[in-house]
Amino acid sequence: MTRRRGLLAFALLPLLPRTARAGAQIEEPLADAVRSALAKAIANAAPPRPEFDSMDERLKFLRWLGAMSERLKRYQDEHLTRVEFLETLWYESKRSGLEPSLVLGLVQVESGFRKFVVSSAGARGYMQVMPFWARLIGDGDASRLFHMQTNLRFGCVILRHYLNTERGDMFLALGRYNGSRGRGEYPAAVFAARKRWEWVDKARA
Repeated sequence: MTRRRGLLAFALLPLLPRTARAGAQIEEPLADAVRSALAKAIANAAPPRPEFDSMDERLKFLRWLGAMSERLKRYQDEHLTRVEFLETLWYESKRSGLEPSLVLGLVQVESGFRKFVVSSAGARGYMQVMPFWARLIGDGDASRLFHMQTNLRFGCVILRHYLNTERGDMFLALGRYNGSRGRGEYPAAVFAARKRWEWVDKARA
């Protein structure tokens, strides 16, 4: 009987609610100029429609999209959902001057690619954005942090802000993003996860 209960519990594990592992940015005072710049970066609601200078660049993007979609299957099994998510993440990463592989690694660590997850600290969505950011640089509606593009935009803009604050030191920027600045566990986890999403264009190799 005990063995049967154990097997049942194991079978039900994927159905149980899972909390997010990370996502506890600390609210810090922002200079008015910084707050205005961040708010402006968030407010531009252009849709994620990548534009390319050449057909070669567009084809490279499509090859990346196909490769990443295959890798993302273990987290998101619906094709159109994967494609929309990856297009948006690529757009928001590039828009903030970040590598998509790094942002994908961060999302993997923060939320496991779960759109509606909430951490014990109250952080929300794919990139585990704390609700106070909606008040500081958004319209005050924290529920919008569950919207895919809004969440990815906030997350990328916040990480870029921390990277600028830390003078380009990604280790410290990631620690600040996680609320654990100076400790190595979280940056190490993101850097390790990033390796899964690194991609070499074999058509160019």
